Amino acid sequence: MNSSINQDDINKALWSACDTFRGTVSADTYKDFILTMLFLKYISDVWQDHYDEYKEQYGDESELIAEIMKNERFVLPENTSFYTLYEKRHEPGNGERIDQALHALEESNGTKLRDSSKSVFQDISFNTDKLGEEKQKNTILRHLLEDFAKEELNLRPSRVGTLDIIGNAYEYLIKHFAAGGGQKAGEFYTPPEVSDLIAELLDPQEGDTISDPACGSGSLLMKCGRKIRDRFNSKKYALYGQEAIGSTWSLAKMNMFLHGEDNHKIEWGDTIRNPKLLDKNGGLMHFDIVTANPPFSLDKWGHEDADNDPFGRFRRGIPPKTKGDYAFISHMIETMKPVTGRMGVVVPHGVLFRGSSEGKIRTKLIEENLLDCVIGLPEKLFFGTGIPAAILIFCKNNPTPALPLSGEGENPENGWEAANSSICQGDDQKGVNSSPCQGGGREGVFFIDASRECKAGKNQNILTAENINKIVETYKARKNVDKYAYLANLEEIKENDYNLNIPRYVDTFEEEEDIDLMAVRKEREVLKAQFAELEGEMDGYLKELGYE
Repeated sequence: MNSSINQDDINKALWSACDTFRGTVSADTYKDFILTMLFLKYISDVWQDHYDEYKEQYGDESELIAEIMKNERFVLPENTSFYTLYEKRHEPGNGERIDQALHALEESNGTKLRDSSKSVFQDISFNTDKLGEEKQKNTILRHLLEDFAKEELNLRPSRVGTLDIIGNAYEYLIKHFAAGGGQKAGEFYTPPEVSDLIAELLDPQEGDTISDPACGSGSLLMKCGRKIRDRFNSKKYALYGQEAIGSTWSLAKMNMFLHGEDNHKIEWGDTIRNPKLLDKNGGLMHFDIVTANPPFSLDKWGHEDADNDPFGRFRRGIPPKTKGDYAFISHMIETMKPVTGRMGVVVPHGVLFRGSSEGKIRTKLIEENLLDCVIGLPEKLFFGTGIPAAILIFCKNNPTPALPLSGEGENPENGWEAANSSICQGDDQKGVNSSPCQGGGREGVFFIDASRECKAGKNQNILTAENINKIVETYKARKNVDKYAYLANLEEIKENDYNLNIPRYVDTFEEEEDIDLMAVRKEREVLKAQFAELEGEMDGYLKELGYE
C-alpha cells in the first residue's frame, strides 16, 4: 500500500469532483451521480487489481483467470468497467453508455443490487435532460469521468488498503450533501455522533439481528454492526432495513457494499403501509435490536388503513392522522424479540407530552414496563431541523421466558456461512448480553437531560466523545444525578398524567445568588461620585472651547 495515501486526499478529490455539476444542477440531484460514480469506480478498481494479481500469478491464461474472476465478490461484465467508459469519454453518448453499464451490472449481480421489486440504479439516469442538452450533458459527464480518473481516486485495494477508506469516503460525501440539503437532509442521514450514542446505548452483541425500519442511507445500522466487529472481531450479526424513498434505498444498498456489509437485507417500501421484513409465514420478523431515526411527525403516514392493520401493530391505539411518530414506535415495538429485544428511537419532544390518542399509547407503553429511558438531546444536532430531539430506549425485559416467535431473525439472503447460521435463528436461549436493558426486573423510567451536552458549532451542534460517554455511563448506572438524571417510579409518572416532559423529572433550575443590597448601595455611591467628576471635567472642556 502506498503510505502517502490518506483519507483527506480522497475526500478532497471527491468533493472537488462536485464542481463539475455546481451551477448546472442542484446538489440534491447531482449527489446521486457522484455517489454512483464512486461505487462504479471502486468496483472497477477492485476488479482490475485482482485481475492483475491473477495475471501475474498465472501469466496469459485468460480463460483460467476468467473462471477465477467469476468467484469475485462482485461481477463486472465486459464493457461495464469505469475504464471502458473513460476511454470513450470524447465520443457522443456518455450518458447512454453509463446507463447501459449500470444496467448490465444489475443484471449480472442478482440480488446484490436489487430487492424483490426494485433495482439500485432504477431511479438514477446519467442520460437525463437535467444535465442540459446533449452536447452540454456529454461535456459534463466527460469532466466527471476525468475527475474520477485522477490518481487521487485510484481506489485499488493494493493502493488504498482497507475497505474503511472507501466506506469513510462515501460517508464523507453523504454527510456533506446532508449539511447542504436543507429539509431533505434528514431523509437520508443521521449524524454519526448520534448514531454512535444510540449504538453504545443498545450495546450490540455477537449474534444479534439488527433492524432499522426507516434506514435512510444505512448509517445507523452499520454503526451497530461496527460495534460488534470492533468489540468481538466478528461479523456474526445480520442487518435488516427498509426505506421508503427509492433513491435513498439505493444509497443504502451501495453504502452497505462499500462498507463490506454483505450480510444485510435492505428492502424498498413504506414500512407502515407495507412492511417488507416478514418471516416465512408472512408475519413481522423480530429482532434483538430495533433502532431508527424516523421522519418527525410525518403527515399522511397511513392512518386510513391503521384500523385494519393485519399485523396488529396499533392495538394500543391509533396515532393521529397528521403525526406518525407513534406509528413508527408501535411498529418497532412489535418487531422486538422477547427477552433480548431492545430498541432506540429518535423522536421530537412532542412525543413525550402530547395528549389524545398519543397520550393513551404512551400510557400503555409505560404500564407494560416497556419504556426504559428518556434522553433529552441538544438542539441543532440534526440536519434539516434545529429543534431538539429525544432518544427513547425500550426494553423487552420481562424475566419470564417467552416462546420463540416464528421466523425470528431469519438470515438475509447474503447471510454468513451456514455453519454459523444458528446464531440468528430465533434462539432466545443464547447468553443474555451485557446491555443494561437485559436481565429483567428494571422498573420505572430513567430520565437524562443531556440538552446542554454538546460542542456548539456555527450551524450544527456536535456531541463530543465526552458527551456520549457521560450519557452512556449515566444510563448504565441508572442513578439520580443532580440536575442531570432522575429515576421516576410508576406512581410519579401517574401523578404527572403519564406526561414524560423531562423538566417534570429532572430539575435543572439554577438558583440565583443572593444580592447584597448594602454592597450594591456602596457601589452606586462610588459610581455617582465618578459620574460627578466626569461631568466637571466635561464642563471644563466646554469652557475652554468657548461654550458656557
